[in-house]
Amino acid sequence: MTTSSPAAGTAPLTELRRIMIVAVVDLVLLVPLVVGVIVGYHELSPVLGPLHGAGFLLEVFLAVRGAAQGWWGWWFPAVIVVTTGPPGAFLGHRRAQREARAAGGRERAAAAG
Repeated sequence: MTTSSPAAGTAPLTELRRIMIVAVVDLVLLVPLVVGVIVGYHELSPVLGPLHGAGFLLEVFLAVRGAAQGWWGWWFPAVIVVTTGPPGAFLGHRRAQREARAAGGRERAAAAG
């Protein structure tokens, strides 16, 4: 007998929420980094550059993991890579959320059946 947990269908949305949290933090790091480069204040780069890079890699990792689970298409990690992180996460969020909700429904149905 298979039991389904109420949280079975929430995993895709939880993963998407994690991506958005990382994207917001990454954007907070990216904005001063870009502004510093534009105005010639390069002292921020050695600190904020690696932090933004780590956030970017985490965003891509989470998006790839969700795509591998079938929660959303491979377009989502691709958009994140092409836009260097937060812009792609924000642009693709709504579509990925629709796909994640559909995947969550499929997970609940599979767990129940």
